[in-house]
Amino acid sequence: QVRLMESGGGLAPAGGSLSLSCKASASVFSIAAMGWYRQIPGQERELVARVETGGSTEYADSVKGRFTISRDNYKSTVLLQMNNLKPEDTAVYYCYTRGLGSVRGDHWGPGTRVTVSS
Repeated sequence: QVRLMESGGGLAPAGGSLSLSCKASASVFSIAAMGWYRQIPGQERELVARVETGGSTEYADSVKGRFTISRDNYKSTVLLQMNNLKPEDTAVYYCYTRGLGSVRGDHWGPGTRVTVSS
């Protein structure tokens, strides 16, 4: 099992910035993709941004140009810098990783709340 420890989030005004950080308990050799998903109550969890071990990234159209994902493979951490926040970014954000080998599968953090006030 891979444990994901999230930090960051909180409350920000529209147009403001927040950052999210997530550290995985597994080494870089045991994890592949890392990223962030979010969920609004009553809606399905959706991809925000994801980064592969090699550095390739994928973003939701709604956050392109505003959010930046980065990864430190040696520290097994992933960061999400969120700028120009909008009220519709309000959600619970979940850290995600895809494990390899003995920890193969999808792993999720407990979630951290982001609230953007208008």
